[in-house]
Amino acid sequence: MSAFCYLLRCGDGSYYCGWTTNLEQRVEAHQSGKGSRYTRAHLPVELAYYETFDDQAAAMQREAEIKRLSHREKGKMARSFRDTHG
Repeated sequence: MSAFCYLLRCGDGSYYCGWTTNLEQRVEAHQSGKGSRYTRAHLPVELAYYETFDDQAAAMQREAEIKRLSHREKGKMARSFRDTHG
């Protein structure tokens, strides 16, 4: 089963990182205010970056790595992703 690590850009310019096995459904949950307490308080959110993994453990490990990045580094990841994925 595939798993995803994702980065959301929140309405206040902050970033939220998480992982899921259903990216589309999880992003919709965040956008509707049902995804997490953090994103509910920082709406609207948009998908800024994601990676696909073969298993949940790898996605969770990548999530931990991304959470340790600075705001500036997360922004750089998001811009690079947008430039290559439209």
